[in-house]
Amino acid sequence: MNQPERGVKVGRNDLCPCGSGKKYKRCCQGVADVPRPKPHPQKPKIRLKSPLDVAGIRRAGRLVIDTLDLVESRLAPGITTDAINTWVHEYTLQHKGTPAPLGYRGYPKSVCTSVNEVICHGIPGPRVLQEGDIVNIDVTTILDGYYADANKTFFIGTPGPEARKIVAVAGQSLKEGMDMVRPGNTVGDIGWAIQKYAEGQGCSVVRDFVGHGVGFDFHEPPQIPHFGQRGQGVQLVPGMVFTIEPMINLGGHELIILEDQWTAVTRDRSLSAQFEQTILVTPEGWESLTPYPL
Repeated sequence: MNQPERGVKVGRNDLCPCGSGKKYKRCCQGVADVPRPKPHPQKPKIRLKSPLDVAGIRRAGRLVIDTLDLVESRLAPGITTDAINTWVHEYTLQHKGTPAPLGYRGYPKSVCTSVNEVICHGIPGPRVLQEGDIVNIDVTTILDGYYADANKTFFIGTPGPEARKIVAVAGQSLKEGMDMVRPGNTVGDIGWAIQKYAEGQGCSVVRDFVGHGVGFDFHEPPQIPHFGQRGQGVQLVPGMVFTIEPMINLGGHELIILEDQWTAVTRDRSLSAQFEQTILVTPEGWESLTPYPL
């Protein structure tokens, strides 16, 4: 069944390809016939997911969405972003998960909370959410060795017209990108659809951060830009799992990184919003492994 020369090399500390959720070294290392992740026909570094893998990512995705739902039910003016971090951290651990951001490349918290002009990677702290704010909550959870990733932008209290616009455009931008996912299309088709829609609404698409493969690790190939040209880039094939997470600004797409080396904000301090889901390419099209309505 297994032909190593046609598969992807599995490291000792990688997730075992048998689907157990254990590390390879503690599971099937040395077993000749263990199934290994198939490579993408064009890009061997892209590891396709088996039905067992997809089931594991889907379970992790359910916990991600349950966590976001919990946070949404508690959001209100006067809440600190650090309180959100506590909710996410405790809920994840209570359900046998691990918050993937905590300690990742030195990141100090369990979730990203990005308010108003913050594009992404906002670090939770003493900031108090105010009436009329928007806040993006980005949750990545490890469950039984599998990763799933999703985020949503929420209104705090009653939003103003600019907040309503950017949140609506960001949500529809994700939908436009997802609707381009099908075997035979390319990564460029996804970015083209997002860019065409967002810029048509008078907004801009962030270039500096992109979607990514996910499932076996936090970030895997391929990168998924949210801008581009039709027909360009890696071809989509069944078994690919990646995030689509367009960051849409009300003003220009330029950004700056703050002194904490994580927080990205719009250079012109315009509002920014984002929605993200983990997407599986299926033979018929796509399935969200972190589904929520848009």
